[in-house]
Amino acid sequence: MATSTSTLQFQLLRPSNLFLRKPSLLISSTPKTHLTQYLSHIHSPIKSTYSQFTSLSSSSSKPRFSVSSESNFGGFLSNQKRRRGFYSERRGVVAMAGGPVQKSEDEWRAILSPEQFRILRQKGTEYPGTGEYNKFYGDGVYTCAGCNTPLYKSTTKFDSGCGWPAFFEGLPGAITRTADPDGRRIEITCTACGGHLGHVFKGEGFKTPTDERHCVNSVSLKFSPGS
Repeated sequence: MATSTSTLQFQLLRPSNLFLRKPSLLISSTPKTHLTQYLSHIHSPIKSTYSQFTSLSSSSSKPRFSVSSESNFGGFLSNQKRRRGFYSERRGVVAMAGGPVQKSEDEWRAILSPEQFRILRQKGTEYPGTGEYNKFYGDGVYTCAGCNTPLYKSTTKFDSGCGWPAFFEGLPGAITRTADPDGRRIEITCTACGGHLGHVFKGEGFKTPTDERHCVNSVSLKFSPGS
């Protein structure tokens, strides 16, 4: 297209060449204001298609996930709309849930064993030293026995000698803390379903990064092996 020197000259690639090379833009000595007005009339799908292509080509072919902070965990869950579960990589684990799990007492009784119901729903406690995971140190993730939400990484488990599984840290946003009515202890529950896990204690002198001990009933947990 040939015009006077004050007119903008553009050379747009044909759609078939869109993904072979970037669109060329040949500009003559047109004032900046005229250029802005002309650009506003260009058909947007060409620009958006190219943007999508460059975004895909520049991103890594392998999806990466990182542990979400506790403060933005709720927003992360609402935006992701993924099925309940977890994704693991060499760098760690992300706890993800589909939202709060609400069931009636009869529904919980139908899916839990009597002992699981007593502890998870009635806030019971298993006898010390009897739990399946008390002396277990496999590599993987511990999930809630009631709703399968990931709660703890195996790398945070340690031997406290207390008779129950001990962890120094839960997955971000997965654990809710509530003071007991007498104020003497802090109860920990599954954030997703409200299932009782145990209690958390701080300042006991254990050589862990948080100086905390999550004292958890084995019955409240399920173990999923993996890296």
